[in-house]
Amino acid sequence: MDETSQKIIDAAMALVRDKGYVATTTKEIARAAGVNECTLFRKFESKKDIVLQGVNQAGWRANVTLEIFENIEWDLQADLEMFMRAYMDRMTPDFVNLSIGLRAPQLYEETKQLIMKVPQAFLTAFTDYLNKMCAMGKIPEKDFKTLALTVFSATFGYTFLKASFGNELTEIEKEKYIKESVQMFVKGIYQ
Repeated sequence: MDETSQKIIDAAMALVRDKGYVATTTKEIARAAGVNECTLFRKFESKKDIVLQGVNQAGWRANVTLEIFENIEWDLQADLEMFMRAYMDRMTPDFVNLSIGLRAPQLYEETKQLIMKVPQAFLTAFTDYLNKMCAMGKIPEKDFKTLALTVFSATFGYTFLKASFGNELTEIEKEKYIKESVQMFVKGIYQ
């Protein structure tokens, strides 16, 4: 990809992150990229084409994959903290806001599979982990899919709310949230 095309993609993705897809115009994209609108349309068919090429670039994804959850210690408390922290470290406010911007009806059918890869990676890795912990006799048998969804929902919820409201809704910092949430989850698993 040439430098001009990359500037256009980067400008478009930043605008979608900040304003949403619908509110972003090709004129604004061209201005932010430092090119004229004619150049933009020589390089890309449409605004949608630019954004779809952007979502396929690693730099515009949160990089939440199965591999980030491999630092397993087989200690429930430490591992739960690792899962939550690994997700939160990658799902920055920028990626949360971009994910929201990519949910526009004009794009959603094309972007939903990419967006869903993030929760799927967490849920798959965490459910597998819980099953292995149970097989090792370290935790009792539970509905691990539901438990994984509960932990993911708490992790996602905190991340989303912090990205949306900063400290206005809560001043609880990430590390405190992780540690205290994990303590509650661990108690619940053993009951």
